[in-house]
Amino acid sequence: MAPPRDITSSLPANTPDRQREPIASPYMPRYPDPMSNISNFKIIETTLREGEQFANAFFDTKTKVAIAKALDAIGVDYIELTSPAASEQSRNDCRVISSLGLKAKVLTHVRCHMDDVRLAIDTGVDGVNVVMGTSSYLREFSHGKSMEYITARAIEVINFVKSKGLEVRFSTEDSFRSDLVDLLAIYKAVDKVGVHRVGIADTVGCADPRQVYEFVKTLRSVVSCDIECHFHNDTGCAIANAYTALEAGATHIDTTVLGIGERNGITPLGGLLARMYTADRAYVMNKYTLPSIRDVENLVAEEVDIGVPFNNYVTGFCAFTHKAGIHAKAILNNPSTYEILKPEDFGVSRYVSIGHRLTGWNAVKNRIEQLKLTDLTDDDAKAVTQKIKELADIRPLNLDNVDVLLRRYHTAKKTSQHIDVLHGINNPDELVAVTVAA
Repeated sequence: MAPPRDITSSLPANTPDRQREPIASPYMPRYPDPMSNISNFKIIETTLREGEQFANAFFDTKTKVAIAKALDAIGVDYIELTSPAASEQSRNDCRVISSLGLKAKVLTHVRCHMDDVRLAIDTGVDGVNVVMGTSSYLREFSHGKSMEYITARAIEVINFVKSKGLEVRFSTEDSFRSDLVDLLAIYKAVDKVGVHRVGIADTVGCADPRQVYEFVKTLRSVVSCDIECHFHNDTGCAIANAYTALEAGATHIDTTVLGIGERNGITPLGGLLARMYTADRAYVMNKYTLPSIRDVENLVAEEVDIGVPFNNYVTGFCAFTHKAGIHAKAILNNPSTYEILKPEDFGVSRYVSIGHRLTGWNAVKNRIEQLKLTDLTDDDAKAVTQKIKELADIRPLNLDNVDVLLRRYHTAKKTSQHIDVLHGINNPDELVAVTVAA
């Protein structure tokens, strides 16, 4: 995290000094919204429900158990499972995962229907998440029910689940295309009968952060229960919407590993944790085991037959790779110049790329120090850098190529032939390490 702004010099000499809190960006508010939960939120991890709706996904029981345990190792607060009404195997999986003794609470996601709810309770889950579509699109083209019917069924289901001692959430579906007056009426009705959480779902990914803030802030003013938010990523706002929802008073955010889910998926777990880390590093690091993110991402990526994207939050291979010479110099002097996240906090490493025409001599000097070629000077680093740039106009050099060049230069300098070595190399393919036969 970047150091706090030093504004002492701009204060009059007689102004009493006051403690200033470190902030991640000078553009972030110094004092958060009074309703904000950016330092007090919970994650409902739904890879084993929403993630099963990803095009490539098929999780057998063994895989679901492995994913559930990996998510539990990170410290997510809840794990949500596919409805037991979906299939016999889904019902069995709910029973198996509910019996694992995880620290996370186990939930299942079902329709707002008594038959589904009875099946859910019989599996031994800790809570039931019920949902029903409320937009005009879904009411006309999906279930065909009125808001009065939806409200009556929601109250019936909530009372039944509570009578069994389980946690219960009621969510509307397609919330951002539903009538606000209708939504507030049903949320107030279920809050009155003691629902634990109400849910907002941006089912088609149409919402933007401003809409989310206003919606959640309004809802927060009319209900006393917790507020859960589920954001699809069709238009690229899922993480921003989740963060904004927490600022406005939401308490729970739905995520999946790598953001997989229906269509383009939802808020990614790793991306949300990276965003929240910048807001309150201590809270996130104390609550969640960040180095375990990479393990569960690799596991899920393999199971759904995709690669972890190159630009994935935190764990993509480019996430902490620095290339431009000006960037590399600054990073080597102080990583905070071009990094808002500390890679070591997430169990990953920083890499300074040097085998290209954008490289700078400070990055090459750093590699010289790593190789312990201590008698090479700054002028030597500059000379080798110019040769790297020349060769990289033909093709980029890999790290082995750079190391061969540096070692040849270092050896030749002992006999004052180092300049000749540089002049004698005209193609990156000449920089091949010699392997000594055993």
